Amino acid sequence: RNQIEARGIHDERVLQAFRTTPRHLFVPKDHMAASYEDHPLPIGSGQTISQPYIVALMTEQLALIGKEKVLEIGTGSGYQAAILAQLAAEVHSVERFEILARKARSTLAALHLANVHIHVGDGSMGWPAEAPFDCIIITAAAPEVPQEVLEQLGADGRLIAPVGSRYRQMLELWTRLPNGFEKEEILPVVFVPLMGKLGWQDPNEP
Repeated sequence: RNQIEARGIHDERVLQAFRTTPRHLFVPKDHMAASYEDHPLPIGSGQTISQPYIVALMTEQLALIGKEKVLEIGTGSGYQAAILAQLAAEVHSVERFEILARKARSTLAALHLANVHIHVGDGSMGWPAEAPFDCIIITAAAPEVPQEVLEQLGADGRLIAPVGSRYRQMLELWTRLPNGFEKEEILPVVFVPLMGKLGWQDPNEP
């Protein structure tokens, strides 16, 4: 009510997904007391679980109605995937760290969210084996949205991603149109870097 709804998130399906998803299960035990505070938390391997408000904002921007096939790039703890699983028909999520992917699979299985498929690989390339997708959400910062990933959107598909420098990005919403793509800037954010062939090569690069 105070962290998400009061800040402008009004999609009732999104709000209900947050009410029913136990965020503390996606947080390491030594940070569990802060599970429901509105800021990112470390989850290991140099990664974080994102601020709840930002997760809600990015999710609402996708305008999911329940029939979509969604790609998430950057599984992390699996929290974003758990939210998406309640709002879309099928979720594919790509994680570069095997240890995080295993933990996320375990947590999602415990919550009986069987429509999430977690893959280990270079998320900067998207996941062409399952394309096209109705929506794509990139949960790590890219210097630019890879064209190869945009091309994995289906007709009228939507992609949301933090784009910019290593330490400051703009949240961008891309929509696929019949003759190309339309971009809308949402708000400034800071995410961990998207590493990979089409992302950052050096995690310390400015």
